[in-house]
Amino acid sequence: MASVAQVLSTKLENLTTGNESPSVDAGEVEVHTAEERATDLLESSYSVEVKLADQQADASSPLYSAKSFEDLGLHEDLLKGIYNMKFAKPSKIQERALPLLLQNPPRNMIAQSQSGTGKTAAFALTILSRINYDLHAPQALVLSPSRELARQTMEVIQEMGKFTQVTTAKAIKDETLPSKITSHVIVGTPGTVSDLIKRRVIDAKNIRLYVLDEADNMLDQQGLGEQSRNLKRLLPRDCQVVLFSATWADRVRRFAEDMAPNSNQITLKPEELSVDGIKQFYVDCRNQIRDTKSRKYDILIGLYSLLTVSQSIIFVKRRDTADDIAQKMSEKHHAVVSLHGKLDSAQRDEVIDSFRAGKSKVLITTNVIARGIDIANVNMVVNYDMPTDQDGRPDPETYLHRIGRTGRFGRTGVSVNFVHDERSMSVMRDIEEHFGRAMIALPDDIDEAEEIIKKAMKAQ
Repeated sequence: MASVAQVLSTKLENLTTGNESPSVDAGEVEVHTAEERATDLLESSYSVEVKLADQQADASSPLYSAKSFEDLGLHEDLLKGIYNMKFAKPSKIQERALPLLLQNPPRNMIAQSQSGTGKTAAFALTILSRINYDLHAPQALVLSPSRELARQTMEVIQEMGKFTQVTTAKAIKDETLPSKITSHVIVGTPGTVSDLIKRRVIDAKNIRLYVLDEADNMLDQQGLGEQSRNLKRLLPRDCQVVLFSATWADRVRRFAEDMAPNSNQITLKPEELSVDGIKQFYVDCRNQIRDTKSRKYDILIGLYSLLTVSQSIIFVKRRDTADDIAQKMSEKHHAVVSLHGKLDSAQRDEVIDSFRAGKSKVLITTNVIARGIDIANVNMVVNYDMPTDQDGRPDPETYLHRIGRTGRFGRTGVSVNFVHDERSMSVMRDIEEHFGRAMIALPDDIDEAEEIIKKAMKAQ
């Protein structure tokens, strides 16, 4: 079996002798679910730009590209895991990222990548390729901004590595752990991992790969960014750092370049940062005789039959709003569940597992799962409260992540935004302007509104 280094060396030779064309142009990124990965149901139009850290000044620099997983020189046990997950070939972002991630000596990488583009599989494959399975000690550390995303990431690593001897451990709050972790791969949240290293439950001296997933979300949550930075100081100096962020604001860029210096970089073109295939509507509750709070709730109840056609997520700003709506709807015998950071760990796990398994149809939540969580059957998102940042300003990034929970993997998706006062209308208009896409007003009559949404759900 050829090594990764041998494969890349051969590719470089082919490029320099004219036998293979450099892949420096932007291309489409394909997105597949577990059950659809082996098909060509979807041709998504994400475009990527790549910067090679050591050859940026050379316009003819070869950008290695892997058209098949065999091109990467992977161990047969890893190939078995990949094909068991129904991956037929690398997505376009994996084509470009994996050869760079797997090159020796290892080089840092910064990648702007939304969920659904194959990023988790890319870093999971890198981790599983770099582990020395004879060494029973932590060798890879993955940080996630939430326990829900950490658990999902762990599932991907375990599934991909099921034919290897990989051992894994979750470092999240309230997880039962041994006094000394010897697992190869640790996936966790920054605070818990920091605590475990300080208490010497985790020995960091053999960690060769440090992955930060959803880095922009970490920066949005107080302390997580700094904890991630402090953790890096505890790792070996030659540890490979791989950082993923869905957005690329200046503060994210500065953080990324500080965390992963001299890195190869993969970024989405700015015009690609939108969600296609999602019909966006809004309901104006301002001109009603009844108070707007009651009107919003009445409309939500009126839409219940649509919410349960497949699965739906209702996003609210406050935890107490989530619980209040869930309680009222449950009293009317509507099957709903709520999820937010105030629930204890066991409750959060139970709620998200039930929803991901399709046992519950309607989830009411804060921004806990706005980012990163893949739930294939969600076809409707309701913004009960329009998203704003900590200073009350419109938050297009959070809006993008919220509605991105639907319309995934080529399916039709619908979002419905509730506007209840001048401020929420202003927020919605600013978000419209940001993405250059107008939202469609729904009529006051709930039956008419329901018919319009039904048609949108059926449309391709």
